[in-house]
Amino acid sequence: QMIPKVEAYHKRKLSDKFFCVYLDAAYVPLRRETFEREAVYIAIGIKPNGHKEVIDYRIAPSENVENWTEMLQDMKSRGLEQ
Repeated sequence: QMIPKVEAYHKRKLSDKFFCVYLDAAYVPLRRETFEREAVYIAIGIKPNGHKEVIDYRIAPSENVENWTEMLQDMKSRGLEQ
C-alpha cells in the first residue's frame, strides 16, 4: 500500500522557494537480506518563513558523488532551481 505513495512523493513537483538547502547522508542499519548499514541521503529545504521541508531522500549502499549528482539533477528536473 505504501509503494505508490512513496513513488508519488519522489515524483512530485518541487517548490523553488527555498532560502537554503542542506544535504547530508547518514548510515543506518537496514533489514533487507542482512542487517547492513546503508547510506540515507537527505535534502532538507528551509523556506524564507523558516519552515523546514524534506525535499527528497534516497537509500544507497554507500555515499558517493554519483548518487549525489543523480539526486540533485532529479530535484532540479522537478522544479528546484536555486
